[in-house]
Amino acid sequence: MEVSASDRELIAVMRQYFAAKAELESLKEQLEAARQAAGEAIGVFYDPRQNAAYAADLQRSHHLRGEMASLMQRAEAWGRAASAADRHGRSEAEPEEWQSFERRADALFGA
Repeated sequence: MEVSASDRELIAVMRQYFAAKAELESLKEQLEAARQAAGEAIGVFYDPRQNAAYAADLQRSHHLRGEMASLMQRAEAWGRAASAADRHGRSEAEPEEWQSFERRADALFGA
């Protein structure tokens, strides 16, 4: 099976997505453990303006969420384009028995 350049791009995007997701999960676990150990309220601990000690990590988690959203949008756009191409390609190559009755009738009666 040959992999197209478009498919390789999607694979790269999804690898980036899952790497960002893994990093975010790890960071969230570390932050939550630190919050619980400090006994801080959620609203205070997760506010980078009020928690200078973890501000960089908190900002990193926000950045990772944004990166994941952007990567997923790229993957969704690829999926929509691939679906449209598949529908277009299938409509020309469908076996007759898969075509709708109306399309077969049009072909038979020249409509």
